[in-house]
Amino acid sequence: MLRDDPLLLLPLGAVLLVAGVLLFGIGTFGRGGEFNKRNANRIMRWRVGTQAFAIAMILLYVWLRSN
Repeated sequence: MLRDDPLLLLPLGAVLLVAGVLLFGIGTFGRGGEFNKRNANRIMRWRVGTQAFAIAMILLYVWLRSN
């Protein structure tokens, strides 16, 4: 699968990046404390940004493979 289509690494990497930011946010939220109070909003914005990037990479991949 990956050997046949190395371009697939772009959307897969973007999805893994979203998962990493999401897990980081869940971890800081679960722990609470001062760090979470200061950075919860910023972490959420990073998650939304990485999700937008992942969607763009998935759409780019689908578009490139359809041509």
